[in-house]
Formats: sequence, structure tokens, C-alpha cells
Amino acid sequence: MKRPFAQNVALLLILTAIFSCKNEVKQDTTKTDKINPVETPAIPDAPEGMVWVEKKTFLQGAKDTDQYAMPREKPAHKVTVDGFFMDATVVTNRQFKAFVEATNYVTIAEREIDWEDMKKELPPNTPKPHDSILQPGSLIFNKDVNAVVNMQNYGQWWTWKTGANWRHPDGPESTIEGKDDYPVVHVAYPDALAYCEWANRRLPTEAEWESAAQGKNTNTIFTWGNDAAKLDANANTWQGVFPTKNESQDGFEFISPVKSYPPNSIGLYDMAGNVWEITSDFFNVNYYSELDTSKPIVNPKGAEKHFNPNNPYQVEHVMKGGSFLCHASYCASFRISAKMGVSVDSGSDHMGFRTVAAPEMLASKE
Repeated sequence: MKRPFAQNVALLLILTAIFSCKNEVKQDTTKTDKINPVETPAIPDAPEGMVWVEKKTFLQGAKDTDQYAMPREKPAHKVTVDGFFMDATVVTNRQFKAFVEATNYVTIAEREIDWEDMKKELPPNTPKPHDSILQPGSLIFNKDVNAVVNMQNYGQWWTWKTGANWRHPDGPESTIEGKDDYPVVHVAYPDALAYCEWANRRLPTEAEWESAAQGKNTNTIFTWGNDAAKLDANANTWQGVFPTKNESQDGFEFISPVKSYPPNSIGLYDMAGNVWEITSDFFNVNYYSELDTSKPIVNPKGAEKHFNPNNPYQVEHVMKGGSFLCHASYCASFRISAKMGVSVDSGSDHMGFRTVAAPEMLASKE
């Protein structure tokens, strides 16, 4: 089986040096609209491992007091999102293994590379790399980096690893044995979609993801509130000097098992840190600035087209939540509004996904 589109963004980073890791508004309590209990649709029982996220109106995007907010997160705007179920955790190795065993699915990182397909999504006249590089694999964090000359040169702390995939997260000699409860990684967008189809689920929109991350809140910076000092107690992120020294003050040097930190107010784990989470929205740096906020925004599906001037040749989707590599001195993506683009055929050792289900999806299956 050959890879569709281009190789993982890891390999593209080696070829093009493109990769990026780089208020509170009071809730309206005067609303008088009443819902007729007779007309309220029944909410089915939550499937095992999922949490109900209530319908609500909240402030999506960067909050006024967020010192780390980036232009693509602005301006903040009110959106309304209907209720849905969301996985309490990101998909684990155990869950993904069950899917693969049932379907014999082969992930992008495990597939043969087709240079003719790959070069279609690279800058014109990009030279073909050596065959030793054009081998199935994925991007892993370079745990041995001890000095950085230029923080814009992301290749200093990323390594293309032949043989890295969800079964072998650190390369061919590594294993997920004993790591059933760790997030599955090295999965690309099509891999996540394939899992969703098998599980009768779908990926969340960015608005749904932020609604879930807010929990019972409607306008906070973090999943636990607005206190940045609580970061280490609530999320697996980087402490120390990024990317050369991680002091592991939060208990983990790199990736951690799911549920290693407290859930948010509605029972969702790791909505900040540990691994990035793929959403269904296209990544477009101008999406928020071009939104028409003169009318209500209900269940938004994101931008109609992808756009990233730093990666113009790739179709990218929005990732949310940050990862174990996020640090305040660099990307600070442990905030609810933070987002990053990832190409459709790219995976790494710090990206996973979780799924959602609308009540009608569950009813239709029955």
C-alpha cells in the first residue's frame, strides 16, 4: 500500500524546513428564553468512555488577558455549539490496536513512500532525497539535543526516524508493550478518520473541542480556569529550558498515560498538554479575522479553505491542546484557544486524537 499525498510533515520539515509549534466575559444570566421540557430531545446514555458536553454559548478564541495569544487566535467571538459526546481521553494504544486487529488497517507512517505523489505537494523543483530517507517512518522529538543555535530552526530538535510508527513510537527497536493506556501517536488525519468510521464516531470541530475544553466555563484561558500557576498540576508540559532540559516537575519527562492528571470540570482528561489532538477544521490563519460576527455563529465547521503562508503546499487541519513539549518560552499551546496546523498525511510522537458522537449518530446505529 502506498502513501497518499505527501510524506509525513516530519519528512517535509527535513526537505523544506517548515514546521511550527510554532476576561473573563460574564455569562449572560438575563436570558429569558425558556425551553419546553416536552420538546427537549432525550439525551441517550453516554457510551462507555465518553462524556456529555452540554449545549452552550461561549467565547471562542483568545481571551483579552491571555498574554500568549497569537494573531490566528483573534479576535475572540461568541459561538453556540449543540450538545455532543466526547471521549474522556484521547484514543489509546489499546483502542487503536483493537481497530487495527479488526480491520487490518495500515497507517500512513507504515506505508511505502511514492515520490511522484509526494513531490506534488512540495515546492517546485524540490530535489528528490536519497532513497535512505524515502522510507516509511515518522517524526520524533530528539531527546539528545543539548544546544540550540537558532530557535527558528526546528530541525534541531526533530528527527526523522525510519521505522517509527504507532507500534514503534521511538523507532523500530521500541515497543508499546506495557503502554496500553498511553495515547496512540504517529497517526495522521486519514488514520484518525478510518478509526472514526470503524467506531461510528467523528473528529470534533475546533468549536466543539473548545466547548468541551471549557467544561462548565464559557470564557477561560485554561481548561481549569485562568490561573497559569496551576499548569504543572493539571497538564503534562515541558518544565525547564526548552528544548534542552526538561526538569519533569509535573512527574513526566515526555508522554504520559491518559488520566495521569485531573480531568476538567466535566470529566475530560488531558485537554491540555500530553499530545496534540486533531480536529476536522481546516487550518486557516485568517479564519477568525474574516468571520462575520454580525449574526449568530452556531455550530461552526471552520474555514472553507486551508491557508498557512508558512506551509502553502500542504492541506492542513487544526490541532488543539498542545503536547508534552509545550513551554511558555516557545509555543505556550496549553491554552484552550491555541491552535496549530498539521498536514493531512503527517504524524509525530506528540500528536493523537479523540473522537466525538452526536446523539443522532448513536441513535442511527441502534
